[in-house]
Parts: sequence; C-alpha cells; structure tokens
Amino acid sequence: MPILVSLLLSGFIGMFSETALNVALSDLMKALNITPTTAQWLTTAYLLTLGILVPLSGLLIQRFTTRQLFIASLAFSIIGTALAASSPNFEFLLIARVVQAMGTALLLPLMFNTILVLIPPEERGAAMGMIGLVIMVAPATGPTIAGLLIERLSWHWIFWMSLPFLVIALIFGMVFMQNITKVTKPAIDWLSILLSSVGFGGVVYGFSSAGEEDGWNSLKVWIAIAVGAISLILFVWRQLTMKQPLMDLKVFKYPMFVVGLLLIFICMIVILAAMLILPLYLINGQGYSAFKAGLLLLPGGLINGLFSPLMGRLFDKFGPKWLVIPGLAIVAATLWLFSDINAASTVAFTIVLHSALMIGISMVFMPAQTNGINQLPLELYPHGTAIMNTLQQVAGAIGTALAISIMTAGTNSYLKSVENPQDPAVQLAAFTQGVQHAFIFAMSLTIAGLILAFFLKRVAVRHPHEGAMH
Repeated sequence: MPILVSLLLSGFIGMFSETALNVALSDLMKALNITPTTAQWLTTAYLLTLGILVPLSGLLIQRFTTRQLFIASLAFSIIGTALAASSPNFEFLLIARVVQAMGTALLLPLMFNTILVLIPPEERGAAMGMIGLVIMVAPATGPTIAGLLIERLSWHWIFWMSLPFLVIALIFGMVFMQNITKVTKPAIDWLSILLSSVGFGGVVYGFSSAGEEDGWNSLKVWIAIAVGAISLILFVWRQLTMKQPLMDLKVFKYPMFVVGLLLIFICMIVILAAMLILPLYLINGQGYSAFKAGLLLLPGGLINGLFSPLMGRLFDKFGPKWLVIPGLAIVAATLWLFSDINAASTVAFTIVLHSALMIGISMVFMPAQTNGINQLPLELYPHGTAIMNTLQQVAGAIGTALAISIMTAGTNSYLKSVENPQDPAVQLAAFTQGVQHAFIFAMSLTIAGLILAFFLKRVAVRHPHEGAMH
C-alpha cells in the first residue's frame, strides 16, 4: 500500500500539471507576450518528450531498480516544477516543461508495471481502477483549480502548489519504495533508440504541428509524419531481427492485447478531442470564463474518478465485455447529442452529457487495458506497458490535431457559404458548426471502437508465481 500511495500521489501531480496549464494558455500569451502558435509549444514539447522517452521505459525498467527509477522520476518532476514556478520568460518555461515531462515519462510506465508485478491477476482490475482515478481526476480538477489560481493569484501558482506534494511523494517513496523488478541489464542498441526517438517523436511532432495556424497545409507537418513513419517501419523491422529487442513486439502475438491496445488508442483520441473542443466552445462560443468552464467540467471528471475503481472491481467479477460494449454505446450516444451543441445549450445540458461521457469512458478504459495486459506473460509486462503508454501519447497528439483540423474546416466551409462572414453572429454560427463536426468525428470513431469491442474475450490470466495458464 505505501508503494502504491507514493506512486499514485506522484502520478496525480504529474497529470494535474499536464492539463492545468491548458487553461492558463491565454493568460500566458498576455503575460509572456507570445502568439497562440508559440504557446502551443508548452503542450507539444511535453507530449514530444513523452513520445520519445516512454518507448524506452521497457529497457529502463530492466536496467535500473524500482527505487532508482522512482527517485529519478521524482527528481526530474521536482526540478521541472520548481523551474516552471520561477520562470521569468517563455524559453525558461519551455525547458521546465521538458524536464517535467521527463519525470512523467519515467513514472507512468513504472506505476503500471509495479501494479502488474505486485497485485495478483484476480484483484488487478480494482488496482488499475485506482490508477484510472488518478489519471482521470487529475486532468478533470486541473482546469478548475488552475482557473481559480489564475483569477486570484498568477499562473506561477499552478506549479508552486504542486511542489510540496511532489516533495512529500519523494520522501514517502524513499522510505517505503522497494525493488520489485529483476534487473537483467540487457544490451543497449543505440540504433533502435535513435529509430524509436525519431519515429515516435516525428509522428507526435507532425500531428501536434497540424494544430497550428497553417494546419495540414504546412510542409513541416507532412515531412515530420513521413520521417516518423519511415523510422517506425525501420524500428519494427530491426526489433523483429534482434535477439534482445528494445521493444519486444512478441506482445502483438496476443490477440486480446491487440484488441485492448486499439480500444485504448480510440478512447484516447476521442477523450482528448472532446476535452479540447468542449472547453473551447464553453469559453469562446458561450462566453464563460476559464474558471466557470472548468467548474462545469468538474462534476464529470470527479464522477469518472469515482467510477474507475468501481469499474475495476466489476471487471474482476464479470470480465471486460459487459463493461466495454455498454460503455462505448454511452460514449457514442453522448457525442451524438453533443453534436447538436449551440450557443443556447444550457448549463444542465453540458454537465449531464459531460458526466455521461465520463462514465462511458471509465467503463472502457481500464477494463480494456487490464484485460489486454493480463494475457501477457510476466517477462513481457514492461514491453506491454511501454507500448500502451507510448500509443496513448501518440493518440493524444493525433486526437488534438484532428479535432482542431475538423473544427477549423467546418468553420471555414460555413464562412465561405455566407455573404457577410465578418458579422459576429455569423462567425459564432460558423464556429458552432466546426465544433459540431468535431463531435461527429469523435462519434464515428467511437462506433468503430464499438464494433471492435464485440471481439473482446476475457483472458485466462497468467499467474506470475506459477508461470502457467490457470
């Protein structure tokens, strides 16, 4: 329990600071005198660092002890947060975000892997549900708390507030953290590391850049995605020909792992698209302040956090299918209703639908993930968690970029079809159409996930201690 508490507390603060800054971006643009394109780099650089480092986590877990990795991840997080809190300019803040992301990149795979090793398979759903609570409540409360801090103090306090919790987590971990994984010291293949970094980094950078002003018309977007894709093909080919691969692709021989991975990928694109578009519309389309928009989204986030452990326990009892299929149906129905959002939509409409969306996501996320990982043998846990966590970062970049692109395309097509595009009422109607199109895209993707969910089967778990099917 103390090991889990220290991991979950650090994970919570890592995820909190990741999303809290999104609400502060408009204030940062004024305070640091930067454009929206420049400000977006605070999120892009964070995602990019995760996209490069998380794939290496399987190797790091095998080369270093649990204590060493935990202390290193907290040290990076504390240094990054302290630098961000005292940032005098944009460049300083950007460096601080990269250092913070280095801490999160080490911590997330370590948290998943530790739970997989410590918790017996029949109780794993409930434990993964606790991770779900952290992963969902932190981003949900981030915008609300950040909105309040910005109104009362300044954006620096988003980081000052996180700092003492990270120090407590470090002290707690140094006292209680034990080494629970076997250090095998596999050989380091530098070419694999280079191909992985260029591959995942290129794809994340390309899609993140597509959310900027020029969007998909920018040559750098296509070059980055093409270079990333070619590097990933070479990376996969190299892994398949090596005796000791950096990322063991044998995990793809397990069908439920693949189904779980695809469901998580779809889920992340949908949730990040929705979590970007909805606050944007509340602030720019309905005229709410950042704090009020954060407050409207808080109930859904808290409900999701409370439901995650419950869904974990239900998964232990009934398996994934009876949770994931109804969950995706709820998500699809909610997004369909959201595709009708407009300037006259009520507060109750937003809160109820957002809460339903979050309940649906909690029914899909952890059950699909846990069921997939459960099919893997013990020695593939670090690789399975590294692949799942990496694809979540890639899905985050893709979801954000596609949501922005579809919203912009919908807005522009409306403006081209009217006589007076400068009229504020016309611009609001155009923006509303763009937002509605983005929700329709998310709904279509959810329906694809729903079809895929019918292939889910509960796996017979491998006991770490027996090494045999049971």
